[in-house]
Amino acid sequence: MITGELKSRIDAVWNDFWSGGISNPLEVMEQLTYLLFIKGLDEQQTREENKAQRTNSTIEHPLFPAGEFKPDDATKGRAYDDLRWTRFKNFSAQDMYEVVDRYVFPFMQARSADTTHAQHMKGARLTIPTPALLQKAVDGLDAIPMQDRDTKGDVYEYMLSKIATAGQNGQFRTPRHIIQLMVEMTAPTPTDTICDPASGTCGFLVAAGEFIRDKHPNALLDPVQAKHFHDGMFHGYDFDNTMLRIGSMNLQLHGVQNPAIVYRDSLAQDHAGDIESYSLILANPPFAGSLDYESTAKDLLQVVKTKKTELLFLALFLRLLKPGGRAAVIVPDGVLFGSSKAHKELRRMLVEDHKLDGIVSLPSGVFKPYAGVSTAILLFTKTNSGGTDQVWFYDLQADGRSLDDKRTPLLADDKLSATATLTADEHAKNNLPDALARWRDRNGSERDRARTDQSFCVPNADIAANDYDLSINRYKQIVHDEVEYQSPLVILDELAALEAAIQQGIQDLKVMLA
Repeated sequence: MITGELKSRIDAVWNDFWSGGISNPLEVMEQLTYLLFIKGLDEQQTREENKAQRTNSTIEHPLFPAGEFKPDDATKGRAYDDLRWTRFKNFSAQDMYEVVDRYVFPFMQARSADTTHAQHMKGARLTIPTPALLQKAVDGLDAIPMQDRDTKGDVYEYMLSKIATAGQNGQFRTPRHIIQLMVEMTAPTPTDTICDPASGTCGFLVAAGEFIRDKHPNALLDPVQAKHFHDGMFHGYDFDNTMLRIGSMNLQLHGVQNPAIVYRDSLAQDHAGDIESYSLILANPPFAGSLDYESTAKDLLQVVKTKKTELLFLALFLRLLKPGGRAAVIVPDGVLFGSSKAHKELRRMLVEDHKLDGIVSLPSGVFKPYAGVSTAILLFTKTNSGGTDQVWFYDLQADGRSLDDKRTPLLADDKLSATATLTADEHAKNNLPDALARWRDRNGSERDRARTDQSFCVPNADIAANDYDLSINRYKQIVHDEVEYQSPLVILDELAALEAAIQQGIQDLKVMLA
C-alpha cells in the first residue's frame, strides 16, 4: 500500500510537469516511463557489478561498457559512465539536459536488448522542454524509494491512476477493483498462458501476476515455472506505442522480466500464429462501434460475419483460447440482448458450442465519468463441444464507490476489494466479495436460489427458449409488496357516499349564491 508521503512526492513530480508546460497526462506518463527505464538500466548494471565483485569475475555483457558512446549525429562522444542515472543526476541542469537529450535517449534507441520492453524504447524521444523541468523530474524520481518490487509496482500504479483522472484518457484503465474481481474469479495458475488482446496499461496482466505470486508463492522457486512466468506467461496486444511502453514498464516494475507486449491491431490482423495459444484471456477491449469490413481479419469473419467490434472481439477470444481455456471479459450490455443475426449466433455459440459459465451485470456507473454505458462481465470456457448446463447470473448493484461522476469511496480502503470481509450493511455498498463467494459456489447451493435473489442459475433450456437472450432482466423476478385491497362492495359504497357528498356540496353552493 502506498503511503501518503509517497503520494505527495509523486504528486509533486506530476505537478512539476504540468506547471512546466506538459499538460497531456499520457505524455507525462510516457516521459516518466523513459526516466524510470533509464534508472532501471543503471540499477541493473549496479547489480551486475556487485555480483562480479562478490564472485571475483567480470561482467560479460555490461549495459554501460568502458569507452565513449557517440550517436550518429554527434560531433563528439560521451563516456558511457556519464549516461548512468547515478552519474548524470548530479550534473548541473544544463549539462544534465544535454547528456540526456543528445546521448541517453539515442543510447536507449541503439540498445539491441532482447526484451520487448527495450524494443519499445527504440522510438523514445525527450519532450521535456527545459533543463529546469528535467532536473526537477530526476530529483523527484530519485527521492522516491523504489528498491523493492511491491513499492515499484505501487508507485507506478499510482502514477497510472492519474491517467484515469484526466478525462478522455481514462478508457485505457479498467477500475482496479473490477480487474481484481475478474482475476479472482478465473484464479490464474503458474501453468497458465495469459493474454489481453487490448492490453493498454497491462492492468489485467499485472493483477494476474500478483495473484500467482500471492496464491502460489513457491511457483517462482521452480526454475521451469519461473522461466515460464518471466518469458512465456504474459502476452498483450496494443496498437498504441505509448501504451506498449507504459504497459511493458508496468509489468517490469511488478517483477515480470520479459513479457510479450507487442504491437498489433487485434481486429485487423491475421491471427494464424496465435490460434489456440492461450489458456486464459482477461480483457476489457474498446468497443468503438463498427469497423471497415474489408479491414477486418478474415479469420474472425469466419467465426461471425459482422462489423460490430464487440462481437469481433468475442470471436477473437474464441480463436485465441486453447480448448479448455477460460475467459473473463467485459462486454457492453448490447452483446447480451442484441437482436441481429450476428448477436444471436455468437450467443448461441457460447451456450451450445462452448461452456458459458456466468454473467455479472455491472452497474452503469462503474466507468464514470468517462462512460455511463451498461456493461457485464462474461465468463466462459472454450470446449468446442458444448457443456453449458446452468448459467450463473449475478446482479452487481454496488462496487464500493458512488456511481456518479465523482466515484467517491463509500467504505474504508480495506473494505473496497473483492476479497474483503464485510458486514451486511457494508455489503449494500460493496457487492464484490459476495459476488466472488457466490461464483465459487455456483455448482453448489447457488443452484437452489430463487430468481428473486441477487444471484441465481438459469438452465440451458430456458436460455435457448428465450432466443439465447443473456440479459439478467430477462430471467430475474421482481418481488412486489403485497397490498390489501377492499372488497368491490365496500369500494362501491364509498364511491356512492362520495357522490352524495359532492351533490350536497353543489346544493349548498347554490343556496349561498341565491
